Amino acid sequence: MDKKTRDELILKYAPLVKNITMRMAAKLPIDPADKEDLINAGIIGLMSALENYDARRNVKFETFARFRIRGAVLDELRARDWTPRSTRSKNNKLEDAFAALERKLGRAPDESELSQYLGLSLDEYFELLDEVKGASIISREDLPPDYLEKYSDEEAMEAVERSNPLNRIVGMELIEGLTKAIDRLPHKEKLVLSLYYYEELTMKEIGKALGLTESRVCQIHAQATFRLRGAVKGYR
Repeated sequence: MDKKTRDELILKYAPLVKNITMRMAAKLPIDPADKEDLINAGIIGLMSALENYDARRNVKFETFARFRIRGAVLDELRARDWTPRSTRSKNNKLEDAFAALERKLGRAPDESELSQYLGLSLDEYFELLDEVKGASIISREDLPPDYLEKYSDEEAMEAVERSNPLNRIVGMELIEGLTKAIDRLPHKEKLVLSLYYYEELTMKEIGKALGLTESRVCQIHAQATFRLRGAVKGYR
């Protein structure tokens, strides 16, 4: 690929890089200048995708590029370690609380039960969710940047095309556990996850659709995420 064609494609897909980067960084305490660094990392991921894309694999370029962009941004986030140690500790505490209460009750605990278990008022519990809601941005859904090299056979490419790469990187036991955990989610949490991850709405757009504030949607999203992480902690 000549330089002119490459530069034209970078300009064409630059909005995709920004969209992916901003969604990944939305809930992290990152300065505007640092967000620019993340976008630059995403551009590097895009350039890598342009250099390594093979149309003979019958995978759409945008599908291939998304993995490379996310991988590059994820590498940058991991390298900088945005999450303070105190937040990680609270993050683990929440995961453990969700897991322990679900085992004890045999169902998904509600907010009042969780706050009581943690020895917090409901308002303090919501404040805790606000504090740690960005800690779950790095998860097993985020594939490593070398995914498409490590799993480059036809079967793996078909899995990517079906948007189901988890089958190639985690055990079926974990996938089944996660599926069951999603089924057990309260309706509102399941709806927020569906609108955010499948319909790709922003938190603000979800809030408008559900008649909630953007802050409340972020809390529901965080709560659902910690509930799922607690449910599958034993599989990790």
